[in-house]
Amino acid sequence: MTTDTPTSSEETAGNGAGKAEGAVDMVDPRLLVRQQGFKGYVDELVRRVRTGELGSIPVVVGLIVIAIVFQVQDSAFLSANNLSDLFILSTGTGLIAVGIVFILILGEIDLSVGSVSGMSAAVLAVLNINQGMTEWLALLLAILTGMAAGALHGFFFAKIGVPAFVVTLAGLLGWNGLMLQILGSSGTINLDDDGIVAKLTNYYFTDKAAAMGLATVAVLAFLGLSLLDARRRQAAGVPSRPLTEIILRTVVLAVPVYAAAMVFNSYKGLPLGVVIFLAVVVLSDFVLRRTSYGRKVYAVGGSSEAAARAGINVPLIRISVFSIAGTMAAVGGMFYASQINAANQSSGAGSLLMNCIAAAVIGGTSLFGGRGKTWSALLGALVIQSINSGMALLGTGSAVRDMITGAVLLAAVVIDSVSRRTQKTAGRA
Repeated sequence: MTTDTPTSSEETAGNGAGKAEGAVDMVDPRLLVRQQGFKGYVDELVRRVRTGELGSIPVVVGLIVIAIVFQVQDSAFLSANNLSDLFILSTGTGLIAVGIVFILILGEIDLSVGSVSGMSAAVLAVLNINQGMTEWLALLLAILTGMAAGALHGFFFAKIGVPAFVVTLAGLLGWNGLMLQILGSSGTINLDDDGIVAKLTNYYFTDKAAAMGLATVAVLAFLGLSLLDARRRQAAGVPSRPLTEIILRTVVLAVPVYAAAMVFNSYKGLPLGVVIFLAVVVLSDFVLRRTSYGRKVYAVGGSSEAAARAGINVPLIRISVFSIAGTMAAVGGMFYASQINAANQSSGAGSLLMNCIAAAVIGGTSLFGGRGKTWSALLGALVIQSINSGMALLGTGSAVRDMITGAVLLAAVVIDSVSRRTQKTAGRA
């Protein structure tokens, strides 16, 4: 049996030499899809849906439905003002959710990220405001504090064997108590209005060329990387996307990217917080999908026993992933502190933890481990913030908002469970 695809009668004859009579050449299904043109892609989409490979389809459809429903109820929902604020308010949740994505890929959970984010904000405020430390250094130490907290969780989980649920639950309580102790009797420390942290969610690149330039860079980078990938695949003799498909994908990406740039330019300009969030998502996605470390994370999430047999240092991967989650919780805490320009006793409390976990799951990351992308954090955060924004415009209370968010989370988990079951039935899990 061979996996080569004959391109001529001579190649067929050559490949057939030495094969048993009646043997059939196996053809990569991706080649068949592309040879059939548009119909092939439609059939492939139908096949993927039937076998449970839904990808980002549910969350994208959900975002469209949410936008239509709230726009019908209030025409201000899709206004440049509301959409720009929606993106900015999504950054804190989304950044913490990026770390949660890493944790969920391992098939674990981290209940401490809310408390870690609040504690990190308190460390920043005390060092910078009360102790007079330079803000850059205080910011660095605050983020390192979150990293250390995550590494500690990972150590107890990976080396001592304490379940991640218990370790991070202890962290939720312990780090929250430490935050209250750090803040002291005042309970609130206001940050510098002109400081670095204050600008995270309040600074805009007002020049319209900034938003359009970033959009152009993103589209051209996608096109260039796609062409490079196709060339490398062709050189290796494996299936690659044809030029027409690459161009079509680029156009499909360009539409929402340039639309977002136009929305930002219609209000105050390109928000700094959105730029940082997108940079983190792109970088973390590269780490997960394009590096050996990322492949090891997926391997440990798929089966830690098999990963260990393959020579992967499972405890080290687990500790590093919890460190990443702690780091992203600290970074997200800086963004939440920026929104109110202060660190107080409510930092990291309330529904923050549940929203961050929900963002990762709603965006498409599996609760069962081994599957997920950091883009899930972006999509999921947009879903949650869209619901919050729509509810606020309609004057609906937080109780209804939480019920709707919970229903959306449950729907995402149900879709994930059904998808995994369908893939197992189809022999693709």
